[in-house]
Amino acid sequence: MPITDWPMDERPREKLLRRGPGSLSDAELLAIFLRTGVSGQTAVDLARSLLLDFGGLRQLLAADQQRFCRARGLGLAKYAQLQAVLEMSRRYLGEQLTAADSLNSPEQTQDYLQVRLRHYPYEVFSCLFLDNRHRVIGYEELFRGTIDGASVHPREVVKRALEQNAAALIFAHNHPSGAPRSA
Repeated sequence: MPITDWPMDERPREKLLRRGPGSLSDAELLAIFLRTGVSGQTAVDLARSLLLDFGGLRQLLAADQQRFCRARGLGLAKYAQLQAVLEMSRRYLGEQLTAADSLNSPEQTQDYLQVRLRHYPYEVFSCLFLDNRHRVIGYEELFRGTIDGASVHPREVVKRALEQNAAALIFAHNHPSGAPRSA
């Protein structure tokens, strides 16, 4: 049955507008992004199928272009749209942190850095540059490596810190293997 035949309260878009995005399942959120289904499947059915095929929302969002575009109902246009949404989210979170008075807790810093670094399939070494009140001056991904390591050049790190006039630094790197703990 097409979504247009569903009761208004069960349609993903209307549900989001009435109850907020937190009331939707991953499949319903993805269905809104997809906008249409494929032959024999509504957008919600397609979304459920994709979430099963990829192993969940995180894996779908982290899929590379080739893997993403192989899936039924997806292609380059959807991949480009998704990458744009992900980048807007990262920038939004980056602006939130930059606009903050200071970094008040390790958890706040970790949450920010996880969002910035979790999507890379290779190791990235990054740095938060802080002023003397621990307010964020900037964030930079300084070095990229392979799946299990990145070479870090201290001279370049010091050079960037001096250029930023940073009083303090926070270094971070990701775990492409998916290990969630900080190092």
